[in-house]
Amino acid sequence: MILSDKRILEEIDKGQIIIEPFDRECLGTNSYDVHLGKYLATYKSRVLDAKLHNEIDHFEIPKDGFVLQPNTLYLGVTVEYTETHNHVPFLEGKSSTGRLGIDIHATAGKGDVGFCNTWTLEISCTQPVKIYAGMPIGQLIYFVVDGDVETLYNTKGNAKYNNKTTRPVESMMFKNKF
Repeated sequence: MILSDKRILEEIDKGQIIIEPFDRECLGTNSYDVHLGKYLATYKSRVLDAKLHNEIDHFEIPKDGFVLQPNTLYLGVTVEYTETHNHVPFLEGKSSTGRLGIDIHATAGKGDVGFCNTWTLEISCTQPVKIYAGMPIGQLIYFVVDGDVETLYNTKGNAKYNNKTTRPVESMMFKNKF
């Protein structure tokens, strides 16, 4: 079950959902719009290795925008810091973003109960497109959890994305054992 706008507001009032900064104008019927932060990153190498720490270069989106290029993976970040203590957050692209040919996540659209951070975006595009810091980039949808959660994400000792950040975070796949 997806939370409605009224239920999202109720959960915010109870402290079960935190969105900072929060703007009532960004609340949709059953979602909350999030915005592109000012930092992007790209991997230093064109060939990535899942067993290695693939380093990234951060850069700031210029005031007059930045043109995304096809065949390049960009890591972005949301302006909004979120906490979700009793629901499963899903990050989806906005239809307006998709109609520009921009994908905001390759596979990581679902957050865990207890995720407390900004969202790193896995941005790609089908043709060159100019983007801007602060533009609406996606929407958060909240699902009800059926049953008690044994271990919240922010309390897991092996959680790889717990460090609070305002910049995109590279893959931590290399920390897995395989």
